[in-house]
Amino acid sequence: MTTLQSIQARTGQPLGEPLAASTPGQIDDAARAAAAAFAGWSASSGSSRAALLRALAAALEAEREGLVALADEETALGPVRLSGELDRTAFQLRRFADIAERGLPFATTDDPAVAGPPPAGHPAMVRLRVPLGPVAMFSASNFPFAFSVLGGDTASALAAGCPVVVKAHSGHLLLSNRVFGLVQQVLKAQQLPAGLVGLVQGGGNDVGVQLVRHPAMAAGAFTGSTRGGAALQAEANARPRPIPFYGELGSTNPVVALPAVLAARGAELASTLAGSIALGCGQFCTSPGVIVLLNDPASDALVQQLTTALATQKPHAMLTPGMRSAFDVGVTHMLAAGAQPLLHEAGSDQAPRPFLAQVDAVDFIARPGLREEVFGPSSLVVRAASVAQALEVLQAVGGSLTVTLWGADEDSADNRALVRGATAIAGRVLFAGVPTGVAVTAAQQHGGPWPSSTQPMSTSVGDAAIERFLRPVALQDAPAWLLARNGQPC
Repeated sequence: MTTLQSIQARTGQPLGEPLAASTPGQIDDAARAAAAAFAGWSASSGSSRAALLRALAAALEAEREGLVALADEETALGPVRLSGELDRTAFQLRRFADIAERGLPFATTDDPAVAGPPPAGHPAMVRLRVPLGPVAMFSASNFPFAFSVLGGDTASALAAGCPVVVKAHSGHLLLSNRVFGLVQQVLKAQQLPAGLVGLVQGGGNDVGVQLVRHPAMAAGAFTGSTRGGAALQAEANARPRPIPFYGELGSTNPVVALPAVLAARGAELASTLAGSIALGCGQFCTSPGVIVLLNDPASDALVQQLTTALATQKPHAMLTPGMRSAFDVGVTHMLAAGAQPLLHEAGSDQAPRPFLAQVDAVDFIARPGLREEVFGPSSLVVRAASVAQALEVLQAVGGSLTVTLWGADEDSADNRALVRGATAIAGRVLFAGVPTGVAVTAAQQHGGPWPSSTQPMSTSVGDAAIERFLRPVALQDAPAWLLARNGQPC
């Protein structure tokens, strides 16, 4: 039997008793149980889905103290941050409960018949949406509540009428199992099938690959590295019947800061930017990894201010020893690719020191090694000679969850060009603040062109996340009894 061991993030020591990795038979059982639960859940009412989601939110809140303490041991993210993340997770569950109860998953487009020959004439059509089926959901390392067992992917899939099988992340195994236990209690209390939410776990790639390959799975949802997401997407596409794979992957989140705003507020912005780079030890998919500055005295001053401000930051331990090692490797690769270090200090085995380097735009554009995400408290200053060259830098990035434009407050040809360049590569463009922090709201877009995500038309955060798990179907000349269901699947 293969076993898994949770690790205490601050010490690197084993935490708790070993856990058994899921066997191929157990993965098959979980997938089949989800498939068995699908018929009933896909036909469930919005009020039934809402009742489950609200009960899951309440269960998390009722066990807050113990869950936050365990999450802190496994991740070192701190009780304040983790309690806030639990609040966000409960909020997401309740928000999707409201969405289901309002009937959004059952919305239809009614197109009455028009007499006469085509193309003007046509039969009666009703366009509705049906749930895809069981979803293979992959937990993220950096959000042990909000992108894990009961995270936004699970909430939106359940609201859409889809069961889920969650692949627990090895960085918070004990927490995942405890939350899964709460889920099962709620399912039992509501007399719902246990297979509606399943859990599998394993340290290697085999568990995730088997789950994506399983014929019962109808979609995949993933938050993690570009390499891992690309591999799973390939598996999803290679199936005899390919399935959609919604992967939120790597992102460097460029910040473009123009000289005028730096001259007016440079010290303030440097402090804000340093805090964003080091927030959560830089373990955010929206951490600002590239800072684009025009050659100007105000930009020179910002570099000095940012270096000083970042040196005062004290990042906590990284989520796992593997991520700590990967951070050092990423820094080494960036230096080898020609980045000139501005702040490069040795850290402890668990907690790194912030890293800041600088490079000319020509080199950044020419050298792919400078454009790779370094997951952790790291950022690269890119110096451009003009707005046109700054746009070339954005094009070289290729795809990002966010782009931030500081100082583009007036209507000008340059600012319009920057907005065009930013929207061409990013799912979210900011004009104030920093990219860390992703609001759960109706207009949110958390997804962008490759390599930031596999499906840039979709979002993994916000109300529109439910759209990933609903497929349109047109009913032509449907009988009255079917139309009377008002878009609710049979």
